[in-house]
Amino acid sequence: MTFTFKKAARSASKLRLALSGTSGSGKTYGALLLAKGIGGKIAVIDTERGSASLYADMSGMPEFDVLDLDAPFTPERYTEAIKAAEDAGYDILIIDSMTHEWNGKGGCLEEVERIAKARYRGNSWSAWNEMTPRHRQFVDAMLTSKLHIIATMRSKTEMAQEDVNGKKVIKKLGMKVEQRDGVDYEFTIMFDLVHDGHFANASKDRTGLFSSRTDPLILTPEVGAEIKKWLDSAGVTPDEFADLMSRTISAETPDELMAMGKEIASKGLCYEDREKIAQAFRARRHELEQAMTEQATQEEANNGISE
Repeated sequence: MTFTFKKAARSASKLRLALSGTSGSGKTYGALLLAKGIGGKIAVIDTERGSASLYADMSGMPEFDVLDLDAPFTPERYTEAIKAAEDAGYDILIIDSMTHEWNGKGGCLEEVERIAKARYRGNSWSAWNEMTPRHRQFVDAMLTSKLHIIATMRSKTEMAQEDVNGKKVIKKLGMKVEQRDGVDYEFTIMFDLVHDGHFANASKDRTGLFSSRTDPLILTPEVGAEIKKWLDSAGVTPDEFADLMSRTISAETPDELMAMGKEIASKGLCYEDREKIAQAFRARRHELEQAMTEQATQEEANNGISE
């Protein structure tokens, strides 16, 4: 067999986005608003006893269909629900929530305990040898789906006991997602929601759209549309990027430079390329402004001489 390498280039892709937060932080609400901005037919797998349907008549919400998924929350039932959404022709699937597949009734943790007692005399290590492939099958179904997928997950405060001056002190370490460790690796974007104000922080962002932002992000349809634009863009080749850079630094007028700015914005560049060309854009704008100032000064001087 012959293996051939080729130049890496991003292609149009499907969204894999996770929203984590405590109860009441706005995970379902935010997921629906993002889905509205992305556009298309929306389906929701609701494991929260009808919580998604509470938003159906709320102003600003998109239309969506719901599958109420009850216990047992086995990986296989989640996988079947994803397949059902694909077969029904939906564009976006909101899994609300992934947490039940892990620690809900009939979820992975409960299944491991059941299998360990039934087959391995309480040995959970052996039980995990059976459970891990089942969980992986669900994750693979999500990753290979032809749908845009937004998954919500509960998070809880992680605490630890430490010795401070000989005394036992409980210390808050931060928030921990209620799913298998490393689940964040499966997503392109992961937003952690802050309960106070429903603000979102991008703890993971492969798009480069949000990782450099310092201001709090509120999830809106506009944010969803921004993500969709990035997803649909196949990026640019090195030659195309070189051409964009060349035309940016050689723009002869402010209007020509502004037109270049609009063209650049439509390309969906990766974070590194966007930063490089933004720096070139600002430098060229400064040069053009300086040239215009010098020209105006010279014209004033010439007018003064002629008078």
